[in-house]
Amino acid sequence: MSSTDHGPEGLPAGGALRVMGSETEYGIHAPSAPGANATYLSSQVIASYAKLTRERLHASPGAGWDYTDETPLRDARGWSVRRTQAHPDLLTDMEPVLTAEGVALAHGPAELELDGDQEPALMNLVLGNGARLYVDHAHPEYSSPEVTNPLDAVAWDAAGDVVVLAAVRVLAGDQEQGPINLYKNNTDGKGASYGSHENYLVPRAVPFADLVKGLTPFFVSRQLMCGAGRVGIGQDGRTPGYQISQRADFFEAEVGLETTMRRPIINTRDEPHSVADKYRRLHVIVGDANCSHVANYLKFGTTAMVLSLIEAGACPAIEIHEPVAAMHRLSHDTGLRETVRLLDGRRLTGLELQWVYFEAAAKLAADAGVAAEHGGDGHTAAVLRLWERALTDLESGPDAAAGYVEWAAKQRVLEGYRARDGLAWDDARLGLVDIQWSDVRPERGLAHRLLSKGSLERLVEDVDIARASIDPPADTRAWFRGKSIQRFPANVASASWDSVVFSPPGSYRLQRVPTREPLRGTRALTEALFEEHPSIEGFLTALLGERHT
Repeated sequence: MSSTDHGPEGLPAGGALRVMGSETEYGIHAPSAPGANATYLSSQVIASYAKLTRERLHASPGAGWDYTDETPLRDARGWSVRRTQAHPDLLTDMEPVLTAEGVALAHGPAELELDGDQEPALMNLVLGNGARLYVDHAHPEYSSPEVTNPLDAVAWDAAGDVVVLAAVRVLAGDQEQGPINLYKNNTDGKGASYGSHENYLVPRAVPFADLVKGLTPFFVSRQLMCGAGRVGIGQDGRTPGYQISQRADFFEAEVGLETTMRRPIINTRDEPHSVADKYRRLHVIVGDANCSHVANYLKFGTTAMVLSLIEAGACPAIEIHEPVAAMHRLSHDTGLRETVRLLDGRRLTGLELQWVYFEAAAKLAADAGVAAEHGGDGHTAAVLRLWERALTDLESGPDAAAGYVEWAAKQRVLEGYRARDGLAWDDARLGLVDIQWSDVRPERGLAHRLLSKGSLERLVEDVDIARASIDPPADTRAWFRGKSIQRFPANVASASWDSVVFSPPGSYRLQRVPTREPLRGTRALTEALFEEHPSIEGFLTALLGERHT
């Protein structure tokens, strides 16, 4: 099977181009009310951003969420979990409900209500940049719009930080509510973990078993380049030390449907958000939330290339003995000398595993012609250069890569505090530094400060990230979703990844427009439609023809 037999329509195969996106749950803390209900506080983040958008930007705050095609209990291995047997955390196909008791557990409902006509417990928004901002498992979550390359994935992921920062600024000025702080990290240091997920479009023709076999060794070792670093060992962080990944210790299974308990390296949720018999959405839950542009870029770019290897039948034949334990060991070894045992008897370090994948990916990209500096796809060559650079630098030790590999950069900062103040790894002050690293406020977040000084490499400029927080990507269906919300704010009732639901004026009938092909609804295909039809009536007539009455 050739490498051109797979891949979404319109994207060259064999390299780093692929429909992809991110989901980030932010850590949340109210300094003036440490025991406040986190779900309610998270709803205030959503409501505050809606209020800001409506009142200061003179635009719609966004649309609600269309749950019609949500299928969170369908398993990629060929079955569905019965609803009565599913853990409540899996039931993401229904609007979350905040009870009166939950509201009361914040400060008291009267103290937390926002002024104006905005409801105090807003849980879901689809934004004008095509993203989703909502409450998920007691955290505010930003799900980026779909993009087609790893550089755009970095930009629209970082746009989420801009979005939630705007809400944080609004809340900081609310004298009754008091400030709410948000952190782009994955654990509270007390045994709880929250996710930073990735999504990749994969042809359904690729057997899921091939994905499991090809991705497991890669995910076990990918953290060496993409980990965000963490103070403390073990889920509760009580064992003194520093490790590579925020998330590794929280994984307990190799394959499974769950995301908040008994977390698996390979998640089996089969919720394609696209043409179901043509594509699957690979839901990746093993990654850390990255503040480093390069770490995030490598996370998306290298994973996309390994998926290309699997689709082409060219993935390295590697199987790890006890991959969950191997993931933990590699995360705990900042010296990068730990080896993992393969089923064929060999022992390889995490870096050696990554070199195997790199060499296979470089060969496939060269054979497919997508990595050529002239005539390539414009992205794969850059991913390969950074991948090779990271592995080469890490072979010399973490400090050689501390300008762009996030866990190494954080380790350098922490070691500076340790040397200056004589701190042991179990000193609570180091835990506070760890948390401050990921603060979304640029004046407080250590990662933001390093980026602004040039001590942490930047791939996307702030002006482009700010633009991504407002406008959707031009080359996916996110363009149609976002522009519909921007142009017709009063007439978009709801939206999802694969639909936009319009509410025509003077009609009780909603008009649902499916958007199941991720590479349709682009600016090239729909911009003229928006420009030529400024009224919703004319727009829907041109879009739907006789189907619209």
